[in-house]
Formats: sequence, C-alpha cells, structure tokens
Amino acid sequence: MAKESSFDVVSTVDMQEVDNAYQQAKRELSQRYDLKGSGAEISLDKAARQLGVSAPSDFVARQVIDVIGSKLVKRGIDLSAVKWGDPQPAAGQSVRQSATIMEGIDKETAGKINKDIKATKLKVKVQIEGDKLRVSSASRDTLQEVISFLKGQDYGQPLQYVNYR
Repeated sequence: MAKESSFDVVSTVDMQEVDNAYQQAKRELSQRYDLKGSGAEISLDKAARQLGVSAPSDFVARQVIDVIGSKLVKRGIDLSAVKWGDPQPAAGQSVRQSATIMEGIDKETAGKINKDIKATKLKVKVQIEGDKLRVSSASRDTLQEVISFLKGQDYGQPLQYVNYR
C-alpha cells in the first residue's frame, strides 16, 4: 500500500514584514514633500492586526494608503490580505480609515475551497482543521494538480501551501 502524501493550505501574513513596511511608510510620510506637513499619520497595532490612517482629507488618505501598499508589496505581503474599511469622518474635514490584516482561513472560505477541490473529481481527501485545510492523496502528482488548481482560483485572500510531504 502506498503511503499517503499531504499538504496544508493556510493563509498567513508575516507581521514582522508588515511592521517593517509600516516603519518605511512612516519614514516616507515625514520626508515626502507633498505629505510632510499635511498632518497625515499612520498607526499599527500588531496585536490586533490593525493598520490605521488619519489624514486631513480623503485625497491625502488615499495617497498614504498607496504609500503603505507599495511598501507592503516590496516586502512581499499580498495586498489581498489587507482589508481596508470605509473612510470615517473625524473632527473638521479630516478622515480616518482602518485596515484589518487577515490571518487564517474562515469557515465559509474553507468550505468553498473544499467544494471546489471536490468538484475537480481528483482522488484527494480534504479535511478542515480550524483555520487551515489538509489535502491528502496517495499520488503526489494529484496533489500537485490540486495546488495548481488552487493557484488559479481567487478566494479573496492569499493562500500558501505548506507541510508538503
């Protein structure tokens, strides 16, 4: 009998890289001529996995979000892991906007991934284990097909494929 091979489908974000991108964006805000004295600020709460932007106008807030986004991309963080909320009006004309950094695969997404894998009719077993999925099969080639299939799909968050054995 052939030994079962498996891999895990997870969605993780390296918070140290997010912190590094935040520090770079903060430095650029203090040095860039069009943003230097504008009163725009960014904040990061690593424990709550939250990014925050406060700016004097919606236009400046979008510029700051673009700066943060470019720094995240340079650091290898997929922007689909960062979910920005709607701009909230603050005192005067200023606005606040916050973002959540997604970690783990929620139940609905895990169910959708499981359903999509089963729809391929490949001989694999899928188990949902908390915030990750374990896909196992006797054939490593079949597992490779599942990985390539999942890479072609969009589930609204970045997926990684780990513990391939």
